[in-house]
Amino acid sequence: MTATDLLATARHRPFGLVVAAASIPMFMATLDNLVMTNALPVLHTQLGAEVEELQWFMNAYTLAFAGAILIASALGDRFGRRTIFLVGIAIFGLGSVFAALSTDPTQLIAARALQGFGAAGVLPLSLALISGGVATERRPLAIGIWGGVSGLGVAVGPLVGGAIMEGWNWQAIFWLNVPVAVIAIPLALFALNNDFGARVRIDVFGALLAGLGVLALVHGIVRGNDDGWDSPSVVGELALGAAFVVAFLFWQTRASAPLIPLRLFRDRSFSVTNILGFAFSFGTFGSIFILIQFLQVVQGASPLEAAVQTMPWTLAPMVVAPLAGIFGPRIGTRALMVTGLFLQGAALLWLGVTMSADIQYGSLVAPFILAGVGMGLVFAPSATALLASLGLLDHAKASGVNSTVREVGIALGTAVMTAIFVGAGGELRPDLYVDAARPAILTGAAVLFAAMVTALWLPAGRSSTVAPAPEERELVGA
Repeated sequence: MTATDLLATARHRPFGLVVAAASIPMFMATLDNLVMTNALPVLHTQLGAEVEELQWFMNAYTLAFAGAILIASALGDRFGRRTIFLVGIAIFGLGSVFAALSTDPTQLIAARALQGFGAAGVLPLSLALISGGVATERRPLAIGIWGGVSGLGVAVGPLVGGAIMEGWNWQAIFWLNVPVAVIAIPLALFALNNDFGARVRIDVFGALLAGLGVLALVHGIVRGNDDGWDSPSVVGELALGAAFVVAFLFWQTRASAPLIPLRLFRDRSFSVTNILGFAFSFGTFGSIFILIQFLQVVQGASPLEAAVQTMPWTLAPMVVAPLAGIFGPRIGTRALMVTGLFLQGAALLWLGVTMSADIQYGSLVAPFILAGVGMGLVFAPSATALLASLGLLDHAKASGVNSTVREVGIALGTAVMTAIFVGAGGELRPDLYVDAARPAILTGAAVLFAAMVTALWLPAGRSSTVAPAPEERELVGA
């Protein structure tokens, strides 16, 4: 199926159904990035999980997700994006069942990894399906809604997790996904086209190199504090991970059908957006991992109370992200992302400087709001900037690359922040938490400020209309 065929078919699909069918499973996947944060102290007690195992409840998901995204995007191009999207939803639902039935940390980590493999077929393809499923002139609105739903997943993750922990148990966090998957599969079958990209041979060797590289790097960082950063095993694992990544990039220059067409990086907007996606995820979600537990371990909040207390932060993207997506082409994606990264960095700096064991909640509200607005100003504009000048047939691979670097950012951010926390003598005790958490949060702020400076290299991204991709211009006679 050519790009012209895709566009002609897409214009006969109801806009609302296309957006809902692609966004609901994506909401489910983004929700599970943070839905466990409020359950971590409970899992520490009920399953006897150590602090390193707690971060693997998060990292097993993000590592499996990151390691499989590129091959899932390639499978979508070859066998149909909706087909792989549906397979991803089913695997995610199955992983959720196994997670709910887990009785020890090892089982839960394995189930979270299975969820991650499923999410790899959902998140990148959801953006490609929306982009190819609506008319060109309505694409900014669709991406804005997509960004808002993504923000909603982040927003209600801690809230949903906290509410479930308060009223039921941690297992219910995962049972919640099952009815969503059951509804999402027939909706996607009815509303989405089974779009195809370049139907070429799958680069399995490249996927293996990339997955091993990411796994070795993150695992080496996780082990650093326990085994010593200068120990031969840690240094060797980090070196091995770096070697796998270099080998992957070299292989992509020689592969006949690379997972990542390196020509995409000639596009300045695409390249800079991926750098920002990594830095944003690293600084933001690594810090959230530390801050959510601060409210419970130090301030004595219940899971639900901690979720409600973070609402000024987590609910803001729900409102800001759709508006940023809609007005981004007029204001400029660069201006929005520079502002958003500055606000997020300033909020973390504020929190890191003022954090104390006896700080009043009222003192946290303003930086929480600042962080939420900043987060919302990054979500949708980054999706717009990513695809701004790429052809429609490249959207799945481009979205796959961006989702990969974001998930690697989350995994490494969580690992590094935990390493800083543990290295500073931190433990899940009120008297040993704050002094160790402060340098971790300030590190997140520094990364976000560096990202803000990098964002100045983005194209302005300002226009009253969205420029059609080359294959779309053929359709409209441009």
